[in-house]
Amino acid sequence: MNYQIVLVGISHKTAPVEIREQISFTKNEIGRALDELGKIPSVIESVIISTCNRVEIYAVTSEVDKCIEDIKDFVFSFHKIPVGFPESKFYVLVQTDAVRHLYKVTSSIDSMVIGEPQILGQVKEFYRKAFQSGSTGIILNRLFQSSFFTAKKVRSETKIGSNAVSVSYLTVELAKRIFEDLSARSVMLIGTGEMGELSARYLMNSGVSNLIISSRNFENAYLLSQKLNGEPIKLEEIYYRLKDVDIVITATGSSDFIIKEDHIHQALKLRKNEPMFLIDIAVPRDIDPRIEDISGVYLYDVDDLQNVMEKNVKSRFEHAKQAELIINDIGKSFSKWLEGLKVLPTIIELKAHFEQVKYNELNKALRKLGNMEEREQRIIENMATGIVEKLMHHPVTNLKRESSTSLGTLYADTVKQLFGLDESFDLIDELDEEAEDRN
Repeated sequence: MNYQIVLVGISHKTAPVEIREQISFTKNEIGRALDELGKIPSVIESVIISTCNRVEIYAVTSEVDKCIEDIKDFVFSFHKIPVGFPESKFYVLVQTDAVRHLYKVTSSIDSMVIGEPQILGQVKEFYRKAFQSGSTGIILNRLFQSSFFTAKKVRSETKIGSNAVSVSYLTVELAKRIFEDLSARSVMLIGTGEMGELSARYLMNSGVSNLIISSRNFENAYLLSQKLNGEPIKLEEIYYRLKDVDIVITATGSSDFIIKEDHIHQALKLRKNEPMFLIDIAVPRDIDPRIEDISGVYLYDVDDLQNVMEKNVKSRFEHAKQAELIINDIGKSFSKWLEGLKVLPTIIELKAHFEQVKYNELNKALRKLGNMEEREQRIIENMATGIVEKLMHHPVTNLKRESSTSLGTLYADTVKQLFGLDESFDLIDELDEEAEDRN
């Protein structure tokens, strides 16, 4: 049986979020979805990955074209998608292409932000659910374990995730350069937009001890403070509280500067010149740029952050090229193993055939010889086993050697014809066992 790996997916590269969200699977739906996939005859094994940036279904099949159509029909049926869904947004990858794609996903080369670390944990979680549900088998188990190994190797041998490439990550990275230990530091967030919230959230996750939130709309500040466990204050109070914070993030829609030179001079005096880190991600700017000239103040605006991020993105792309080489090497090894599966059923059938012949002929011989001492019987049994092993050696060795070439299938078919093996012999359990022995 010629088993193929099939991937049917949609991602941030092929479709906007309003299309992706139509076919995404919630955590509560994954189990039911895997059960329904398992009932499709063309789907032998399956794993579903569903994140904010991608929905991908990996499957093992012996009927590639039918499996692809069945998976698409399943997605439309499961989500009750009406006629007119842009099917062209799907991408379909088979065998080697599907393998390399998964390696890129787990290594975060295919992510919206190259090098981001979250995707590996997400893929592991979706694979774990599929494994626990019984929807995976020898091929997808091997593939996903191989992809996790690849991601780990990419992380350890390249610096693909070493430089921040988003404002939120960069905020934390720059803050650590200035203060080293963030556990005793306080943050003031002025403005409750998404970018400011993300920056504050990452700082809090990095150990910052205190968060003050202010906004022109106090209700927004209050609601966000409930989410982030912060302290809400009114906008006019920020000038009295600047002395209490080490990091200030501004992201308002103000048309004029909110923080001016005098405000920082007064705060530094009360702080006994303890340094301050100011991040202005508003356009137009919230912080007077002349503050940058004040000793002990580190000010970054949107352009400053963009320049740093561009350098970091360039660096990550260079490391991504190194990661591609690692992916190619491991991909070749996996493909060779996968091709080897084509001849394994034939090898197993051949071994079973020879063992059956040995068993039959040995029993006939022992019956004719009559009563024998145990030692003599063991010598004859060992001789029969040795003959079978020697006869098997070259056919099995050649089949394994040619399994990854274009002649693999031809060799397997020839062996079946030469020895009259039953082509309908179902040996999926033995196939699993044989492959495990090779690991």
